[in-house]
Amino acid sequence: MTSAALQTLEARVAREIEMTAHPRTEWMVPRLHRGQPALDVLIVGAGQSGLATAFALMRDRVRNILLIDRAEEGREGPWVTYARMPTLRSPKDQTGPDLGLPALTFEAWYDAARGAGSFERLYLIPSGDWHDYLCWYRRVLGLPVRNGVAATAIAPGRLDDGGRCLLVTLSTGEVLAARKLVLATGQDGTGEWWMPDFVRALPADRRAHTCEMIDFERLRGRTVAVLGAGASAMDNACVALEHGARVHLFCRGPEPTLVQRYRWLTFAGFLKHIGDMPDEWRWRIMGTILRAREGFPADTYKRAIAFPDFTLHLGCGWTDARLEEGGLVIETARGPFRADYAICGTGIRHDMRLRPELAPFAGSIALWRDRYAPPAGEEDELLGAYPYLGPDYAFLERVPGEAPFLADIHLFGIGATLSFGASGSSINAMTTAVPKLVAGLTRGLFAGDLERHWKSLQDYDVKQVEIDWDRTVRG
Repeated sequence: MTSAALQTLEARVAREIEMTAHPRTEWMVPRLHRGQPALDVLIVGAGQSGLATAFALMRDRVRNILLIDRAEEGREGPWVTYARMPTLRSPKDQTGPDLGLPALTFEAWYDAARGAGSFERLYLIPSGDWHDYLCWYRRVLGLPVRNGVAATAIAPGRLDDGGRCLLVTLSTGEVLAARKLVLATGQDGTGEWWMPDFVRALPADRRAHTCEMIDFERLRGRTVAVLGAGASAMDNACVALEHGARVHLFCRGPEPTLVQRYRWLTFAGFLKHIGDMPDEWRWRIMGTILRAREGFPADTYKRAIAFPDFTLHLGCGWTDARLEEGGLVIETARGPFRADYAICGTGIRHDMRLRPELAPFAGSIALWRDRYAPPAGEEDELLGAYPYLGPDYAFLERVPGEAPFLADIHLFGIGATLSFGASGSSINAMTTAVPKLVAGLTRGLFAGDLERHWKSLQDYDVKQVEIDWDRTVRG
């Protein structure tokens, strides 16, 4: 790592932020809760989406913010935990957290950290380097993050002046007051990582979801059955193969997803405006994309088939599994299959009742099934379980007037996908999604302070010129 080049780059970052700092006027008014300062915005999750949101808020002079993350510092997000692909799946030229500042791009950081011209020689961005970039991004921007704490409860409250706030209980027992709350909680922020009940019932040392930490070395010489044919399932199959396991990957459909429809949506019209379109079009377009699921890239497939101990089973879902004679017996569409270990790459299930911090008021949150009745042939129970969000990414009430505090909870994770398309969980959408979210946050903060701003205008008496009254003739 070339420290001199990084120092030069960091000076460029500071200069570009200064050059684009308009409007510079500080406009936020400190607020109190029980005599103590209340946060303007609390962001739960300090991965890439949370960090970018914090940076955008600070550029808009909303500085009284805090990010919290349950992970220890340096282990936020999936990149050094359960993201088992060697490179990002996004093309290397897709920018994201930089929010339009050239010096903050991955390309600028990579050339400074790895040497001039290094980015040009890259094919795809290594996952570890992306993680290092995010750590640098957090440091160089001075973003306020507390690690090792989680949000365990959310309740409505009142500021000392009567304004609305949220009271967020942390895993430490502390209660933070915040005017706005952003849930940048990634993939499972509105539910859970899902696996079939019959797999979950197996002993914990015989099965895992792709989101879990797995001791792959323990699988050496063993037979591993992987359910699912998406990118994460195939990544886990590859890691197991690389650790000497025999891997059988089971695809429930007649063939895996070969066309990656998420690549189609990366254009300005979609990224900026799908969230503004009528419900029937959002349901139709995003339903088509979500039902197709994210397939594995060509490089991942080549990584797997390089091993003779890899077998792909098509049209072969699982119906049951049990422990028998020291091994697993998995009932499949083609009969029983014996294995030593099972890995589920079966995605997530949206059900906010499963999130402790959301469960007490989950029934008050509007879902898509509450707001939209699709035409015959387009019904989908899984899509209907997505939260139906307002234009500022905020939860909406299922019954108007039942839970007005929901307007101050903004979802910026995978649960926003049906309402806004690729947004809180996608690098390719950050340049459009983050500004839209932050505009919603600042709109709410400004609206909450309108009386104060009105008084400020009435009191404003800064003269822009002093008249020489001795040389002036009054009428």
